[in-house]
Amino acid sequence: MSEKEQLIQGLSDAGCNAETAERISRLCEAGSYDEALHQMKVQRCTLVEQMHESQRKVDYMDFLIRKQEKQIKK
Repeated sequence: MSEKEQLIQGLSDAGCNAETAERISRLCEAGSYDEALHQMKVQRCTLVEQMHESQRKVDYMDFLIRKQEKQIKK
């Protein structure tokens, strides 16, 4: 597997869509490492935002479960 293919596969495994992975790969090939790194950090922020949104949903589900459990105990 070439270095480019490894990068694209790694980005894909990390949650990047094919278009984004290819764009970052092209930036690296062109020597635009700072911009490629910036794009990777943007993707990381997106993943963190998604993680926080998922955590909020889990927290709310926990709240609903506790509320239901209290109703059952009455």
